[in-house]
Amino acid sequence: QLRLVDSGGGLVQPGGSLRLFCKTAGYSLHYYNVAWFRQAPGKEREAVSCIGATGGESKYADPAKGRFTISKDNGETSAYLQMNSLKPEDAGVYYCAAVIGGRDCLFTDYEYEYWGQGTQVTISS
Repeated sequence: QLRLVDSGGGLVQPGGSLRLFCKTAGYSLHYYNVAWFRQAPGKEREAVSCIGATGGESKYADPAKGRFTISKDNGETSAYLQMNSLKPEDAGVYYCAAVIGGRDCLFTDYEYEYWGQGTQVTISS
């Protein structure tokens, strides 16, 4: 069974960068859609970005466009979320999620079967 481990969160100043990691125990994510969601205190979980299976395209929620980049590594056993120009409103717990799917990924959380444990992102000067 696929197990996802999130990491890479931390404390960063506004305008800074973080790279989040979503690692599997050697399982390939080639046939999986992978997404990053985030949840801020008192707010609902929201989609940030997703990437399709089998070389499918990536998608970004409006707040992430132009600042965040989602990717899988060459061996496709890990996925990443590179976050640049971070803003205070980007703070929250970030979760990676995966589901076997096609080239078009989805932003709906209930579609995803496997979830990481979450990694905290704090933006503060």
